[in-house]
Amino acid sequence: MSWIALATYRRNHRLAPALVLDQRLYDLDAALAAGLPALPEACRGGVAQMLKEWARTGPWLREAGPAAARLAAAGAITPVEGGAVAAPYVPQRIFCAASNYAAHANEMGTVLAAKSQSKPYMFLKLSNTVVGHGDVVQLPPETAMLDWEVELAAVIGTRCRRVPVERALDAVACYTILNDVSARDLNVRNDYPFKHDWFQGKCHDTFAPLGPWLVPAWQIPDPQAVQLRLDVNGQPMQEDSTANMIWTVREQIAYLSTIVTLEPGDVVATGTPTGVGMGRGIYLKSGDTMVASIDGIGRLSNQVQAERV
Repeated sequence: MSWIALATYRRNHRLAPALVLDQRLYDLDAALAAGLPALPEACRGGVAQMLKEWARTGPWLREAGPAAARLAAAGAITPVEGGAVAAPYVPQRIFCAASNYAAHANEMGTVLAAKSQSKPYMFLKLSNTVVGHGDVVQLPPETAMLDWEVELAAVIGTRCRRVPVERALDAVACYTILNDVSARDLNVRNDYPFKHDWFQGKCHDTFAPLGPWLVPAWQIPDPQAVQLRLDVNGQPMQEDSTANMIWTVREQIAYLSTIVTLEPGDVVATGTPTGVGMGRGIYLKSGDTMVASIDGIGRLSNQVQAERV
């Protein structure tokens, strides 16, 4: 099976869907014109529509992968030149897991209950936070403690409610990278009896770089055996394995589905390992570059720039 992913790129000032072969973009429409198996009509309209119709898109993509590889090898399709990768799509709901690696909880000073006496702690990020590979992350003037968090993100492809843990991964269409950018000093408040304010600290514009593309779930057969890394200005900050999650991907999905009906396109950001800036006592400044990478997916790079006010 040839490695393949779905992407969105900017073509003539518009967004267009693409296939990714060996980390290189190929325009989807050009590939279809060159002889790729016909994409079901219901799946046309970009990556978000393909996710909505994943029951059709998934089987098509399995067939399209080897066919696209043959077309590329024969020179019938050529990589996109000069096209900038955008966010693969803009999810409307991003469910994020907090303190899901024990070492990260320790570096943040978070005391966790035993897993047998607990359940996942989830919060939401909004669609306004989403940017793509190469896009700028804005540094708001209200924070002096901007931080990074590399996370494996599972993209839901099947509507599900109360899905059992043992079947939860069947609901995953794709995996991608999410950088849960956080303003640590805005995450806490003293003017209310509620001491945490993760809306204020995590939901600013541009605070969720996503991408660079979507890798079908069958190409990552075990999401608990994946290496994550995040570098700042070329220096490694985070490096760990998803094997060290407290709550597995399947457990998070099963838990969420007891609260809400999960829909195609929903994103589950599964938590970050140790090595964040707060644990090190250093924070992002204007001009810094973050590169989040996950084996089997790719690299998600974003530069920080002071927000213009």
